[in-house]
Amino acid sequence: MKVSVFNMAGKEVNSVDLPASIFEAKINRDLMHQALVRQLANARQGTHKAKGRSEVNRTGAKAYRQKGTGNARHGSKKAPIFVGGGVAHGPLPRKYVKQMPRKMRRAALRSALSVKAGNDAIVLVDELTMDAPKTRDMKQFVQTLVANESALVLLPGRDVNVEKSAHNLTDVKALRASYLNIRDLLGYDKIVMPLAALDVLTNILGTDDEIEDVDESGEEA
Repeated sequence: MKVSVFNMAGKEVNSVDLPASIFEAKINRDLMHQALVRQLANARQGTHKAKGRSEVNRTGAKAYRQKGTGNARHGSKKAPIFVGGGVAHGPLPRKYVKQMPRKMRRAALRSALSVKAGNDAIVLVDELTMDAPKTRDMKQFVQTLVANESALVLLPGRDVNVEKSAHNLTDVKALRASYLNIRDLLGYDKIVMPLAALDVLTNILGTDDEIEDVDESGEEA
């Protein structure tokens, strides 16, 4: 698949062939969904906690006499039916971590990149450099390439000026190519990357054998 290469002014200067093993891979939507669910689950802190009746600070004295009031028999205000009492079957701290083999995670990224490439959502630039952090310059650069669509800007490595320039833009995110993940990949309309970032993706995703058919259990069909 041949894609045009632009400069920072938005003019086409060249064209390159995207690696077919990465940008023309077999699309496995179930695998992409599994990878996205895993990432969202692993981002949960799991620190939710509700106090049970043995943990609330209330009196243990009998609320009212055993007989003659017309009310049900109770010996403690800590019971869940009373205001301020403990919570019955409330949430407790737990881990939501899900495991997924690296080969499957990378296959999901290839599927997502193939979807983006098929929708002409891959935008290549010859280089992306900024002398100083300038949100205005970054906004103009992104609008020149992708108009009013959201954009994920992939960088070959750490670039403080570019990262800070994109920090205050709501529809733009600068991310190092080595940190590419399924959530950011599917969450933006366009993927903008310099050729150096494309080389990083090729080195990372071009090493594993492609997974053709994988079910949700992780076993090859």
